[in-house]
Amino acid sequence: MDRRKILLVFVGAWIAAAVLVWVLYASTKTPRVEKTIAVLAAARDMPAGTRLRAGDLKTVNLREKDLPKAAIQDEKQALDHPLLFPVSTNEPITLTKIAGTTGLEGVSASIEVGKRAIAVAINDSSGVAGLIQPRAHVDVLFTRPGNLADAVTTTILEDVVVLAMGRNVEATSASTSPAAAAQATARPVTAQSATLLVTPAQARKLELAKNEGKISLALRNPLDHNPVEDDSATTADELYNGLARPKDTRSQSKVIVEKVEKKESPKPAKVVDVFRGEKHERDSFE
Repeated sequence: MDRRKILLVFVGAWIAAAVLVWVLYASTKTPRVEKTIAVLAAARDMPAGTRLRAGDLKTVNLREKDLPKAAIQDEKQALDHPLLFPVSTNEPITLTKIAGTTGLEGVSASIEVGKRAIAVAINDSSGVAGLIQPRAHVDVLFTRPGNLADAVTTTILEDVVVLAMGRNVEATSASTSPAAAAQATARPVTAQSATLLVTPAQARKLELAKNEGKISLALRNPLDHNPVEDDSATTADELYNGLARPKDTRSQSKVIVEKVEKKESPKPAKVVDVFRGEKHERDSFE
């Protein structure tokens, strides 16, 4: 082998060794870039039962190998869902930590701290003909039955949130499909009760009213939180103000007195018995 070939082999070996050393150095000293995925996390510490809003969530980037199971990437999957467990700041939100809006497993978790859920019986008349939906705001009216002097209607609760209608805990949206609209119109209203979110004191008041008279719900604008200016009770005097009041047959009893004509009985006759031996005669005189 001539000298020139030996030199080429030596130079090639030197270049290969230099490349190998550079690769080894780059793999050990240069930081390795790992793939990350953006997921939703808690923006603050939140207790169980918190209904998630946009301000409660933020996006964090996690390495693919550190990604928790059932992590949520789409904000729509978490908004308006209650937490089943407490979470800390920056903690990833997973599907196992939130309840579904249509499922009953998250109803108790969606009750605000300090509130209670109590149901009242309704029908088409007392329930605004089925127009009340979950999360609506209503006033509760109480009517005490009786005669015109005792009957009264008053507002006992104001701006109360409806948790559920029957077993439905989510408001139904109107469909643009004519067939679906016709089917919804033909479907009878099956909700026979409304579950309201109240304080413990309001729950006791509502339970007493349920047993003392009739309960009705009045639908109100959810943005209207102003109390009613006139909270006085409505009586029959206000109902028939300026009108002729009907006679209350329930408070009056009719007493019928029958006059019985006394017929004079004939005067008794005077009777005289006359005995003549074995003969007996009776004479009567007026």
